[in-house]
Amino acid sequence: MKLLFAYYVPSGGVETLNRQRCRALRRHGAEGHCLYFERGAGLQNSAGLPVTVTADDIEIKQLLDAGGYDAIVITSDYLSLKKFRMLGYAGPLILEIQGFGPKSVARQELMAAIPYVQRHASALLTPFTPHIDAILDEFYPGVPKYRLHNCFDADTFAYESSGASPHPVIAWVGRIEDNKNWLEFLLIGARLIRDYDRDIRMRMYEDPALAVREERERMEQWIDQLGLREYITFYPNVPNADMRRHLSFIGDSGGFLCSTSKVEGAPYAILEAMSCRCPVLTTDSDGVSSSVYHDRTGKYYALGNISHAFAEAIQLMGDPVLRESIRAAAAAHVRERFAPGRYIEGFLQMIRELR
Repeated sequence: MKLLFAYYVPSGGVETLNRQRCRALRRHGAEGHCLYFERGAGLQNSAGLPVTVTADDIEIKQLLDAGGYDAIVITSDYLSLKKFRMLGYAGPLILEIQGFGPKSVARQELMAAIPYVQRHASALLTPFTPHIDAILDEFYPGVPKYRLHNCFDADTFAYESSGASPHPVIAWVGRIEDNKNWLEFLLIGARLIRDYDRDIRMRMYEDPALAVREERERMEQWIDQLGLREYITFYPNVPNADMRRHLSFIGDSGGFLCSTSKVEGAPYAILEAMSCRCPVLTTDSDGVSSSVYHDRTGKYYALGNISHAFAEAIQLMGDPVLRESIRAAAAAHVRERFAPGRYIEGFLQMIRELR
């Protein structure tokens, strides 16, 4: 069986998902290929996998004709449903929704997608994201829908001993744009440094090419306004394989990953942190509900409530019994709930039903 996964650019969670599921498919005797319409930093992670980067219709047509794909999964780009049909692909064509940012944007985009889905899509695929699932049920009552937890290979991406840190480290992963809510991370970090531990250090992991210029300018102003310049370090485009060491180090330092997003689909950064025994403090951004259970596999705080985030953070950092319980339970949860074998079983069953 041969599958094609198409997306705009190899970066962020979708690149991780495509890489993980292509490798899992290979272990089950199937081939997964990736098509991206633009180059991106995530290409550095794709060694050994068949990846094509082009937005040229002639080249895409040649890829489709030569590929003999049993099904194609297009993530987010509903306009490409029509294009792929016009280029002659007649097999199962699945639109996958991994998130569209704010709920208002998701609703707007999925409404605009209605004619493309109704005319060209064979099914819809989501990773158990409640707000997306509700919109799909409303807009697409007659379209087949499949919900699968994104796969995560906890055997290859897991904790590794990283040595002692002289400082507790709190970290943030994302794009410098409004929905990822970078400002809240700065405010939480500033409060912790001022009122809890002056030795705390902050790390921000990002892809500069995806940053919104106006947001970055605002962020730089806020860093200076909050007096964080000496406490914060940026880590651009860290290869995915190296993030195991980074996240393990953060967990061992006594710190945590802080996810401040307003809305999320199914964020891989949180799964990666949990697998590496790096505790997570997060907003209840919808898509995290299948991975984070409060005081069991992580901690929640109320979006916009810095005092609440501060209280949860100091408990996470200062209560060693709770902290170790969360670290162990989180790693076990990722290994069981998001196992690649479970994902591929459901994914291949979907393909068999659609063919």
